[in-house]
Order: sequence, then C-alpha cells, then structure tokens
Amino acid sequence: MEIDIKTTLERFRRFIIYNTCLSFIPKGYLKDPSIFPERSTDKGEIYVEAASKVELAKIRDLTFVKAADILGIIYRSKTGNTYLKWRQIKGSIGRLTGVASPNSIVNLIEAKVITREYVEEALKGMSGHSSMSRASSSMSADTTRESSQ
Repeated sequence: MEIDIKTTLERFRRFIIYNTCLSFIPKGYLKDPSIFPERSTDKGEIYVEAASKVELAKIRDLTFVKAADILGIIYRSKTGNTYLKWRQIKGSIGRLTGVASPNSIVNLIEAKVITREYVEEALKGMSGHSSMSRASSSMSADTTRESSQ
C-alpha cells in the first residue's frame, strides 16, 4: 500500500521499533526518543540522517544510535516489501512516503502513524481504480467487437 502522510518523528521511531526489535530492545532505549535502531543495507536498511549520531550498542543485526537534529530516516524491510522515507518538514514533524506491506501497515497503525480510516480510504481508492480499469477494458472490448462485425 502506498503511504504519503505527515507524522511525528516519535511515531515513526515507534513503528521502526515495532517492526524490528520490540522483543529485545533495552527498556531504557525504548523510552528514550533520541535512540534509534540502524541496520546495514544487506539486511534491510535502516538509516538515520542526523546532524550528530553516537553509536551506543550492537544487538543482533541492529546498531542502536543516539541521534540529534534528525533530517530524515530511510527504512527498508528485510524482505524489501516495505520501503519508507521520513523527511523532516519542521521540528519533529515530517512527511512519510513509500510502500508498506500488510505487516508494516499493522505496525504503522499500532504506532499511530496511520489510522484504520486512512487504510480503508486507501483501499477504497485502490478498488475504485481497478473497477475503473475493468470498466474501460470492457468498453474497449465492446468497441473492438462492434468494429469487427
């Protein structure tokens, strides 16, 4: 599903944690809004673009960093089915864009990045496009039949 929405940095940080490390992130890191997981590109990229970053710890395939003045975050799932970018607009508000898998959509809702209504509207829009394309393809099939008679 396509995502294009304004959200806070903290909500997107929560989403990343829910999607990657909720079961093993240290409690202190979970509570600190300046601490983010990062991951190398070969295992599904998580990259925090910030004015300053300090590496805190490596746990499993993640490196936890303390970051200040965050300009953007790139998140790509291990499967590649989710690819999201958060870009700062002003302060802690940013625009989140990209594509999210069904599992990521559940975690985006859980982290309050998007609402169920947002998903329902997006799905309505998708079904509207597919019914429109079916209608136009059946019209062109009718036109082809008529011209061949």
